[in-house]
Amino acid sequence: MQIRDLPYSDPGDPDVRSGPRFLYWLGRNQLTGQLKSLSWGLMHQCAIAGLPLVVGLAVQAVIDGSGRGLAQAGALILVLGILIAVGDTMLHRTAVTNWITAAARVQQLLARKTAELGSALTRRVAAGEVVAVSTGDVEKIGWFVEALSRFAAAATALVLICVGLVLYLPSLGVLVAIAMPVLALTVLPLLPRATRRADIQREKAGKATELASDTVAGLRVLRGIGGEELFLGRYRRASQEVREAAVGSARMWALISAIQVFLPGVLLISLVWYGAALARDGRIDVGQLVTVYSAATLMLFPLRHFEEIAMAYSFSRPSAQRAVRVLSLERSTRPSTIDAMVPEGDLYDPVTGLLAARGQFTAVVCGDPDEAGRLAERLGGHAGAETGPDVGKDPAAGAGTTTDDGKRTAPAPLPSVLLGGVPLDELPLDSARTAVLVQDKDPVLLSGTLRELLDVPSSGAVSPGDALDAAQCGDVLDALAQASLDTGGDPMRTRITERGRSLSGGQRQRLALARSLVTDPEALVLDEPTSAVDSHTEARVAAGIRRLRRGRTTVAFASSPLLLDLADRVVLVHGGTVVASGAHRDLLRDEPLYRAVVTRETDDDIAASAAQDELVGADASPSAEAIEEFEERA
Repeated sequence: MQIRDLPYSDPGDPDVRSGPRFLYWLGRNQLTGQLKSLSWGLMHQCAIAGLPLVVGLAVQAVIDGSGRGLAQAGALILVLGILIAVGDTMLHRTAVTNWITAAARVQQLLARKTAELGSALTRRVAAGEVVAVSTGDVEKIGWFVEALSRFAAAATALVLICVGLVLYLPSLGVLVAIAMPVLALTVLPLLPRATRRADIQREKAGKATELASDTVAGLRVLRGIGGEELFLGRYRRASQEVREAAVGSARMWALISAIQVFLPGVLLISLVWYGAALARDGRIDVGQLVTVYSAATLMLFPLRHFEEIAMAYSFSRPSAQRAVRVLSLERSTRPSTIDAMVPEGDLYDPVTGLLAARGQFTAVVCGDPDEAGRLAERLGGHAGAETGPDVGKDPAAGAGTTTDDGKRTAPAPLPSVLLGGVPLDELPLDSARTAVLVQDKDPVLLSGTLRELLDVPSSGAVSPGDALDAAQCGDVLDALAQASLDTGGDPMRTRITERGRSLSGGQRQRLALARSLVTDPEALVLDEPTSAVDSHTEARVAAGIRRLRRGRTTVAFASSPLLLDLADRVVLVHGGTVVASGAHRDLLRDEPLYRAVVTRETDDDIAASAAQDELVGADASPSAEAIEEFEERA
């Protein structure tokens, strides 16, 4: 795999059982690249290892006065220099290729998992952790994959050099062969502590990133309530904790580096002292001493790769574990037994009893906003959106049962939402997403032009202009046209900043609604689509939705009377089940619970209203006790 061939047509199915297994899977899928890097690394290392031998021959030739031997040594040095240059260049090229392709593979896997899970991802994993995995952790994982082949080449070269020195000069070669494993393994007892400190640093950095992400996302609200200094203080403390953890980790790695310098120095001093004694006694030649000393000196360079691979693994292992935590998440669906199609018909939830008739505008009222959000996500077939009569009451609800031996069993899966009698979780993912679209309460606008924002997969029946008109985006178009002078006043070419932060909450909400309307799905589920606009705009938006979605199934979770009054049918959900349904005005008159949710009545208001109804509806004059009770309640 070359960089020019990216992205992968299929990044594969990763081994997500653990972080080390994931790293092994990455290396195995890059076996060809690893072997290329290993080959060039061996050429580079062995050419460097050959220099001491040639230098020793040159020194001995000078001592012996052999011009021919000196010329041969010079020619060999030239050949080795060419091999070193070529090997180093190609080693760097292949190693960097391994790094980039591994990082690209991980990023593609994360992007695919994000698209698969959708909004369920950030409910299971913190947004800051997802950002950390897709940025810093990807680079660290790539670093380990890249360093692996260079380490293998260095380790192989060390073994070959040690064997060669033992065969070339046993008296000194044995000393070097014994010392090298000691030098390589001396720092092993320090690695667990260094790894723990690195893990602490990564954990604190992830929390600081998450805090910064949340602060930026809620900056408008923080400014409104004057909470900038509070969150700035929190981030300052978090960043200081990261700094202290980084210093502690750096000190441990500095100690390891110091040991890697001190012990080889001791080896070289011992080698020179003992070799000089042997040369003085005439047991070895000066050229042989120079050869062994030069070889031992150059062996310190591949020895450094042991420290590097230890650092790369200690940093990449927690990064790989975080990546595995994201990649192991699954969308809870049953195996697809239905051909790829988009079913048509009523949208029905057997758990709550909610029925949205085909082609009608159905409004859903929930007293609990969290329950409304879970139900909206469940209607879209998203995993984790469990709702029902027991959800939210019993903490153990849906958590499985306990057997006699104390083991927990898996919870029974809730029945799927049906569209036209077809279970959504038995549909292929693409068909399910095409059939039902859910717009969250807080939709996200990606950066880009307005035309790019509205360029989404759709049926083609709704034009962007019609969608913008139905969502009452006229003032938004005017603001975008005035905000950019280089587009010739064309709002469709005006760029929208990330998450639409340059727009107000109501403008973002209406643009997101227009994007949802453009897709024109079989069933559209809207969670509080007009919560950020004023009442006049809300009435026009509700009318626009009803007009544009005529003949298509639309479900809107709302509690605004303006929107509810325009719905074909209103459904009241309480405690995870449907308790009433009908026209808005009928429910307002006949259902006290519905009236309490829609009109925001308190318990005291309901009691006072009931007492007043009792007084007004009585045939005879109210009793003194009734009047007294009414006055107390009022």
